[in-house]
Amino acid sequence: MTELNRPQSDPTELTAATDETSASEAKVNEDKTPEPATESMPSLEQLLKKAELDAEEHHDAWLRAKADAENIRKRAQIDIASAHKYAVENFSTELLAVMDSLEAALAVENATVENFKSGMELTLKQLTTVFEKFNIKVINPEGAKFDPHLHQAMCTVNSDLAPNTVVQVMQKGYVLNDRVIRPALVSVSKAGET
Repeated sequence: MTELNRPQSDPTELTAATDETSASEAKVNEDKTPEPATESMPSLEQLLKKAELDAEEHHDAWLRAKADAENIRKRAQIDIASAHKYAVENFSTELLAVMDSLEAALAVENATVENFKSGMELTLKQLTTVFEKFNIKVINPEGAKFDPHLHQAMCTVNSDLAPNTVVQVMQKGYVLNDRVIRPALVSVSKAGET
């Protein structure tokens, strides 16, 4: 019965009141909407700490690069020293066969002069082959024009040949890859006296 005594509200009034409540709540929520977040600047302490870390990283990288460069330099020095020390290794290995031939020739008992001569010719042929393999060439300039870069004049002699012509080779010279390793010792013709 108590419910009957209560005044009944109009449904249109209820919806209007509900709309007003929703609108006021929306306005309040609108006021509470978070403002766009402004990017805050890092503090100077944070910037300093970051810069210190970056500097430390760069310093470590520099130290590593410096150590690598030093290791490469040392390795290169060792390689150069080894190259100088063992540069003639291949040549020496080839000469061992020539040495073996000479020792074998001397070990023969009851050898004749012809046997020695033929053995020496074979050994000379072996040595010439080794020289060719390593680009060692003979300088034997007999009858050629005197060249002070390739020849060393031991004396001058009167000759029917043109002046400054090699008359006699006293000792052959040798060239290794276009570099004189021993000049030829020669006698040279001199200009005729008038």
